[in-house]
Amino acid sequence: MKLAKHTGRPSGDKKREVVSRTDALVLMVGAAVIAAVSSVMSVIGIVGLFSGPATLTLPVEPTRKAAGLELGADASFSAVEATIPALPGAEAGQLAWAGALTQVGVLAVLALLFLLAFRLRGEALFTRGSVWIIGACGAALALAGTAGQVLDQLARTRLADAIGLNPGREPGSVIFEGNISLLPIVAGIALILIAGVFQFGGRLQKDTEGLV
Repeated sequence: MKLAKHTGRPSGDKKREVVSRTDALVLMVGAAVIAAVSSVMSVIGIVGLFSGPATLTLPVEPTRKAAGLELGADASFSAVEATIPALPGAEAGQLAWAGALTQVGVLAVLALLFLLAFRLRGEALFTRGSVWIIGACGAALALAGTAGQVLDQLARTRLADAIGLNPGREPGSVIFEGNISLLPIVAGIALILIAGVFQFGGRLQKDTEGLV
């Protein structure tokens, strides 16, 4: 009779899964579908900038007062919605690049979800590849998201002057007017920090495996 000692450890022949293959597949398919749909919508929006009338929210000087109010009310506005039959080529190009860069930021997040879901199927999470994936997606999100917003607001400021929304100032005297969201920068920096944590986790995992 042969006796075997049970160590309580999982068999080395079986690869431990952090999540099930079904869950990982659902995340991967969902990320791919969202990426495809958002890319198609982005292309449609960019084509629409060159092919027909465009309705845009344009910035105006915040000192503009709203007239005809009742009850002695006083109000001002800093943006209006305008429909332009045909956008000038330069501004349409800037808006198109802004839309493309914004889409790059969206795709960076979706690519991160897809690739991490692929790696979550097994123990290949704290690897050098994961560190590069997270860091690259974070950098792409921060740079593309911020650059897209800057180009978008530059084009809208020029369009506001071109259609005469700010008659009290000379066209081109104000280059940039609007707000920039810091969310892409904050999220990108957070992902880069997470990449550093993954790098530390990979080293710790190697040290732990060496002790087992």
